[in-house]
Amino acid sequence: MGFFKKKPDFFALLLEQAQKAKEGLEALMEFAEHPCEGCADRVRQLEKEGDEIRRILIEELNHTFATPIDREDIFQLSRALDDVLDYANSTVIELDIYHVQADDHIKRMISIMIKAAEELVRSIKHLEHYPKIANDHAVKAKKNENYMEKAYRQALSDLFKGDDPVYMLKMREIFRHLSNCADRGDEAANIILSIVMKTT
Repeated sequence: MGFFKKKPDFFALLLEQAQKAKEGLEALMEFAEHPCEGCADRVRQLEKEGDEIRRILIEELNHTFATPIDREDIFQLSRALDDVLDYANSTVIELDIYHVQADDHIKRMISIMIKAAEELVRSIKHLEHYPKIANDHAVKAKKNENYMEKAYRQALSDLFKGDDPVYMLKMREIFRHLSNCADRGDEAANIILSIVMKTT
């Protein structure tokens, strides 16, 4: 029996990635509320752990002939989840480099992304055995992208009422990163919906 390699569990790897993305966003919120090196390190560490899971998943994909769902869907969903975590990390980096504090708009946008990530975790958890439930949670995840778009526009509107152009440029860049983060979360939800459609 030792000669037979255990089949990779792609659903488990995707779920682990989604959980890391959620934890990364929660750590980003902690940094936004209590900026300190320890909080920043936590986000960076989670981003590295997420990268490692993705490397394992890709390695398994490269050595697996038959996958439980479309190979490209696995790859693209993994990449979207990885991007969410990358944007969380880059937001910490920019807050630090620009020497700005997270305002209420940033905290609101992070909060929306945490809710989206929670729905993605729930969706992927049920993707293999309960695709209809996975579909429902993916739809809920997508709704948060609409909330993010409204929050992003409001943040820009309030920002450009100010009179400090340098500060405005810095904050606009951070708002953009969070908006892009939401776009990648929305893409992950779209891929899940596509997987469900193909397999049911």
